[in-house]
Amino acid sequence: MTLITNRDDIFFTNSDLDEKKIAGLVEHSLDGMDDGELYLEYCQSESLVYDDGTLRSSSFDTSHGFGLRSVIGDTTGYAYASEINEAAIKRAGETVQAVKSGHNGVENLTPKGESSAKPLYTDINPLHEVSFNNKLKLLENIDSYVRSKDSRVKQVSVSLAGNWQVVKIVNNQGGNVSDIRPLVRLNVSVVVEENGRMESGSFGGGGRMAYEGYIEEGNWQRFANLALEKALTNLRSVPVKAGQMDVVLAPGWPGIILHEAVGHSLEGDCNRKGTSTFSGMIGQRIAAKGVTVVDDGTIANRRGSLTVDDEGTPTKCTTLIEDGILVGYMHDRLSARIMGQELTGNGRRESYEYQPLPRMTNTYMLNGDKQPDEIIASVKDGLYCVSFGGGQVDTTSGKFVFSASEAYRIVDGKIAEPVKGATLIGSGPESLKNISMIGNDMALDEGIGTCGKDGQGVPVGVGQPTIRINNITVGGTEV
Repeated sequence: MTLITNRDDIFFTNSDLDEKKIAGLVEHSLDGMDDGELYLEYCQSESLVYDDGTLRSSSFDTSHGFGLRSVIGDTTGYAYASEINEAAIKRAGETVQAVKSGHNGVENLTPKGESSAKPLYTDINPLHEVSFNNKLKLLENIDSYVRSKDSRVKQVSVSLAGNWQVVKIVNNQGGNVSDIRPLVRLNVSVVVEENGRMESGSFGGGGRMAYEGYIEEGNWQRFANLALEKALTNLRSVPVKAGQMDVVLAPGWPGIILHEAVGHSLEGDCNRKGTSTFSGMIGQRIAAKGVTVVDDGTIANRRGSLTVDDEGTPTKCTTLIEDGILVGYMHDRLSARIMGQELTGNGRRESYEYQPLPRMTNTYMLNGDKQPDEIIASVKDGLYCVSFGGGQVDTTSGKFVFSASEAYRIVDGKIAEPVKGATLIGSGPESLKNISMIGNDMALDEGIGTCGKDGQGVPVGVGQPTIRINNITVGGTEV
């Protein structure tokens, strides 16, 4: 079955195309290719920003277009346009035919026919579900609520964003699949001041769902309370001690370190090219015993989930590391075909303007057997990291740098004062082997992650239980 019924006409309104003509154009354009597809996209998006008591910006955008890709061996041709009609697709077909030289006849792994994947989220358009006035009222209520909680609040910024994307993917093997993808996010940021010192805190979340859950008072109040709590905690923070120490990472969002320091190095493209620090290491130990990491695109309503990826492949739960042993990579069709591996449903693209790449969905570490309190109690002098801001990694070496936005000292096995200015500096391979304790409290993040790669941004999820990593270098302002 197709995943959308009576929705495909969204691409054919005011167009000279229909299903039969589309199939014929794809067949002609990709004749003789190893792989390829026509990717059709229609997207509506909106954003509201309420800052310091005023609606600072409000935007609504509609976009549509197509991308046509041809693949022979590892050579790719790609053309796209912001108009969907027969003439434009024919021109694109002439462009992508240029890769025909060097055809090697490698078998295509793309499933034939229509996908039977079970939808993982609603097809409701969140932009139309709630009126503009009610969205604005929500932002005003959050602003008033935060200011009423504490006299030290000096500034409040609230943002609400929604997206509704319809995609249709027709490949050169007769595959035809469609998907409707909602995505929403609410974020609250607070600035507080006390005795001339100003600090900030923020909290947010989202997922592939309608706005309804965030309009409800209990949910947005939790976001507002946590943002204010983080800001007030930062007022008490002291400069962090720099040096090498044991670090405990809280469950949930701190899994962003796993995503950046390890996940990117396990994507298929850098491994088929041999440029990853983990290239050619399937079956080898790369992490401490007990470390099991998966990438799972099948979790209902999650920000990083997809019913089908952007090549039309159903997503799945792929085990990457099992009990410390590297057992798999994340693949798009190209890397799976070249490396002779199964499809994992990790072919993703930001929009029709981009080619698909192997990308993570929801990447997380599974539970261990330790109590979180037991892990903290095991550290005599170290750092407890609850949340992170920016970070970067070199996938070739695995080296990373991350800035902690909320962290605390651990003294004699107890959480002590909050610290500011902490950065974690290390390498993914080394850190994996230095994981000494794994908690039983695995949690996913609230739904805020956006991953950048090769100029493309896509929504992702991360997660982990509480873990202890020995001997990480902590950068700070105090030695």
